[in-house]
Amino acid sequence: MAAAPASPAAAAPRVGLLYDERMCAHATPDGEDHPENPERLRAIWRKLNAEGVTSRCVVLKAKEAEDKYVASVHSKNHVKLMKEISSKKYDSSRNKIARKYNSIYFNKGSSESAVLAAGSVIEVAEKVAAGELSSAIALVRPPGHHAEHDEAMGFCLFNNVAVAANYLLNESPDLGIKKILIVDWDVHHGNGTQKMFYNDPRVLFFSVHRFDYGSFYPAEGDASHCFIGEEAGKGYNINVPWEHAKCGDADYIAAWDHVLLPVTEAFDPDIILVSAGFDAGHVYSYCSLVLKFYFDICFPWLALGDPLGGCCITPNGYALLLTKLLGFAKGRIVMALEGGYNLRSIANSVYACAKVLLGDKFTFSSPEMHPFESSWRVIQAVRNELKTYWPVLSSKLPENVSLRIRPSPSELYAFSDSESDTEDVDELSGAVSSVNIIQVADDAISEHLSKMKLDEVNLAVKIASSCSTAEQHPTDSVQVDKDASVGLSKRISDLSLTWRSDLSRTHVWYASFGSNMWKPRFLCYIQGGKAEGMSIPCCGSRDTSSPRGTMWKTVPHRLEQFNDILFQENRLVLEDGKDGNVVYPDSPLIGSSEMEFISTNKAIHLEPIKDSWYSNVLYLGDEDELPILTMTCPSSDIERLKYGELPLAPPSKTYAATLIKGLVEGEQLDADGAANYINAAATRGL
Repeated sequence: MAAAPASPAAAAPRVGLLYDERMCAHATPDGEDHPENPERLRAIWRKLNAEGVTSRCVVLKAKEAEDKYVASVHSKNHVKLMKEISSKKYDSSRNKIARKYNSIYFNKGSSESAVLAAGSVIEVAEKVAAGELSSAIALVRPPGHHAEHDEAMGFCLFNNVAVAANYLLNESPDLGIKKILIVDWDVHHGNGTQKMFYNDPRVLFFSVHRFDYGSFYPAEGDASHCFIGEEAGKGYNINVPWEHAKCGDADYIAAWDHVLLPVTEAFDPDIILVSAGFDAGHVYSYCSLVLKFYFDICFPWLALGDPLGGCCITPNGYALLLTKLLGFAKGRIVMALEGGYNLRSIANSVYACAKVLLGDKFTFSSPEMHPFESSWRVIQAVRNELKTYWPVLSSKLPENVSLRIRPSPSELYAFSDSESDTEDVDELSGAVSSVNIIQVADDAISEHLSKMKLDEVNLAVKIASSCSTAEQHPTDSVQVDKDASVGLSKRISDLSLTWRSDLSRTHVWYASFGSNMWKPRFLCYIQGGKAEGMSIPCCGSRDTSSPRGTMWKTVPHRLEQFNDILFQENRLVLEDGKDGNVVYPDSPLIGSSEMEFISTNKAIHLEPIKDSWYSNVLYLGDEDELPILTMTCPSSDIERLKYGELPLAPPSKTYAATLIKGLVEGEQLDADGAANYINAAATRGL
C-alpha cells in the first residue's frame, strides 16, 4: 500500500527588511556625540547579519518619497525647508534654524535621509499591503512620530509612519486598505501621528508611553488618556499614559490584553503599522550615569522627568507584544524604527521582533510578571473613557490580580552595569524651552525673605470676613490651631462652591517645596485621592487638570488649586468623626482681593490661620505675566528659631520619607543623600 503524500509545509513568511547606508548621512553638523546617530542603524544591521536574519529576509533598498506624498501630512513650506536644508543655500543658517526647533539638528545629509526614511516606509507598506511581502521591518532614520504638520521636533523631520498610512488610504485605493491600526510603543508619546489622524476613523491610533502627569517628553497634555479623538474620529485615538518609570513587560502585556487587543478585534484593521521605538528598555549604562551627572550639575532644578526612557521592556517582551498583533490583519505588519538609543539594546530588540515575523518560536519569561497598581488604574481609566465607543471595554477588569506597588525612589534611580537606552541631553533641554522654569538658589530665597519683612506689623492682615467664623456657622466650624478658626462646612462630595468656579479661571504659579516636591502627594491635593503619608483623602479641586508646566517643581496653574494646597498644608481639611466624611473650608484663603494686595505688597499674612504651619504667602515675581506664589511659616517662628526659643528637630519619619521621595524623583539627591541632608539641616541654626 502506497504511503499517503506528505502535506505540503506552510510557506515560509516573506519578511521584508529595508536598510540603506544613505540614511546614515544624517548626523550632527560638527561630529559631536548624539544618541540619535548613524550607528543605531549599523548596530542593528550587524546584529541581524551576524544572526543570519538578513539572509532569510527580502532585503530592500530605500526609495525617496515623492513630495506630494510627504505633503499629504506636512505643510508645503515644511516639506520645502526639510528638502532644502542640506543645500548650500543654508550653509550659513542651518544651525540657527535647527535651534528654533525642539531637539533637532541638521547637516548636509539630513535632507536626503529624511526623504529616504519617509519613502522607505511607503515602499515596504505598499509591498505588504499588496501581498508581495507578509510583513516588513524598515530600519529608518531620522525617526518620525514626533514630527508635526508644520514642525520638526524630537529628532524627527518627517512623520514616516503617517506619510505611509496616508499613502495607503488615499493614494493607492487599488490596494484595498480601508482601515489602519497604528501602534506606537515608543516610550515617548507619538504626538505628531496623533494630531494627523485625530478626526479620521479610518486610523485607529494607539500609543502607550511614559506620561508622568504630563512632565515626560514631549511634555504635552494631549498624551493623556482623555484625548480620544474628535468629530468622526472620536474613540479612534487611544493613549495609555504610564505615571512613572519602571513599567515593564507585565504592564505592557496588560495594556495589550485589556485595551489594545479587544479594540483591535472590533476594529478589524486591514494592515498594522508599528511605530517601533525601543527606548523603553530595561537596563542602564555608564553613559546613562554620565548624562545623569550632567543634569545633576547643570539642571538640578529641572523636574521634567528622567532623561532616560526608564521603562523595563525586555527584547522578549517586545517579541510577545508583536506576536499578539500577528493574529490581526492577516499578519500584515510593518515595523518602522522610531527611538531607542542604546546600540546593544536596540539591536537585540529588533532581532527578537524579526524572529517573530520569520515564524521562529521563542520562550517568553519575565522575572516580574505583575503589573504596577498604577498601571492597572491607568488601564481602567482608559477603558472607562472609551467604553462608549468600544462596548467591548465595558466589562470589568479581572479581580484578585496580583499587583506591584509604585517603584520606590531607590528603584527608580537604580543603575546596573548593563548598557541602556538613553535620551539625548538636547531632547530634555529642548523641552525646557516649552515650559516655564525659574532657578532660584537658597541665597535668593533668603534675599526674598529679608526684603519682604515678614513681621505682622508690616503685613496687611487677611480679615476673617472672607472666611466663615464659628459665630457665623456655629454648628459647622472647626477650631484650628489655637484660636484661629476657619469655617469648615463642605463635605468631600459637595465642592460646587461659587468661589471655586471663579478662582478656577485665575492663573497663578506655585513655587513648591517640602512635601509638595513629591509629585504623587502634590497631585492628590488638586486631583483627589490619598498618597502615602496622608491620614485622610483629598477631594481634589473643581479643576483637577494636571499642572501646565514646570517651575522649580511641579506647579498648579489655578488659584483654586493653590487654595487647596493651603488647606492641606495647614491641616484645614478634617475628618468628621461622626460619619467619616471629609470636611473642607467653604471659602478661600486667597481670593481676588488678596491677590490685588499681594501683587503690590509682595506678601500677605493670613490672620485666620495665623498660628498654622504656613500662614504667610509670598509673591516672588511674575513668569509669563502670571504671579508666582509660595507659602512660608509665620515670621514669629523665624524669630524664635533664630534666637533658640524654638528648637530645631528632624521631621517625623513619615514627613521625612515624603521629602526624600520628592528630592529623589526631582533628581536633587539620591535616597541616602536626601536623608543625610535632612538630618544635617536639623542640626544647623538659621
